Amino acid sequence: MQHATGSFDVSSWDEEPYWEDEQGRRLTRASVTQAFSGDLEGEGTVEYLMCYRSQGSASFVGMQRVDGSLAGGRGTLLLQTSGTFEDGVVTAEWTVAGSTGDLEGVDGSGGFTAPLGQPAVLSLDFELPS
Repeated sequence: MQHATGSFDVSSWDEEPYWEDEQGRRLTRASVTQAFSGDLEGEGTVEYLMCYRSQGSASFVGMQRVDGSLAGGRGTLLLQTSGTFEDGVVTAEWTVAGSTGDLEGVDGSGGFTAPLGQPAVLSLDFELPS
């Protein structure tokens, strides 16, 4: 098992609600682009579905694509993400759902944390195909 660390910055965030109620709860969709640096380097795009609760916290799921390099190989990682937003901090876990190029067959999981408005700090434990 190998371990990757790094960070990502959000390059763009386009979020639209598709349901809201009088108490402030809402469901939204967000299209996001990201710039990754560190052991995982490249450009990412993710589609999130989010559920905001009336007190301001939220839960989300997403499917993410990262085009770039990892462990000397180039390709695409497809990540399935699940997380929360509470007290100004995003915390998420992800699992490798697929991969292409030199990264074909990579398996792994990890996650990230990000105080609102700051770069996300990420980790990924992974195995390269034999």
